[in-house]
Amino acid sequence: MFEGAEVPVENRLGAEGEGYKIALSALGEGRISIAAGCVGIARAGLEAAARSVSQRRAFGGVLSEQQGVRFMLAEMARDVEAARALTRQAAAAKDRGDALAVPSSLAKWTASDTAMRVATDAVQLFGSSGYSRETGIERLMRDAKGAQIYEGTNQIHRMIVADELLGRSG
Repeated sequence: MFEGAEVPVENRLGAEGEGYKIALSALGEGRISIAAGCVGIARAGLEAAARSVSQRRAFGGVLSEQQGVRFMLAEMARDVEAARALTRQAAAAKDRGDALAVPSSLAKWTASDTAMRVATDAVQLFGSSGYSRETGIERLMRDAKGAQIYEGTNQIHRMIVADELLGRSG
């Protein structure tokens, strides 16, 4: 906590009152990287689950022939692609030099929630072996949970996006 601290104008990183925006822009790049990693986690879970249900037999046939299982895989694929699209949009904003607070928050929040949802569904589709360390699926779930927390919890990202929409961003 700084009380009464004075920073000479020539030592400031930006204009007075712009600290929040500057801090968010510095975090933006890291959040894009986290989002990209989460897309990878989700994609790995989806691919592993698809392989597993294509080989696993239950209910008198291959598990992938069950409509409910096929719907789960389709929804997982949809969510992975949506997270990937938001992550690419945030990366493109960075490349253009645009403000990153909102696009990086949307990408990180969406991709980490997607990674968690897809990893949880993958565990479900693997059955009891999905919870075992032998398959590696449980690791995806743990990594996804961590990503929902660091670089700002997803609740913080909701606030960043809402503040921008309401004109309260700075």
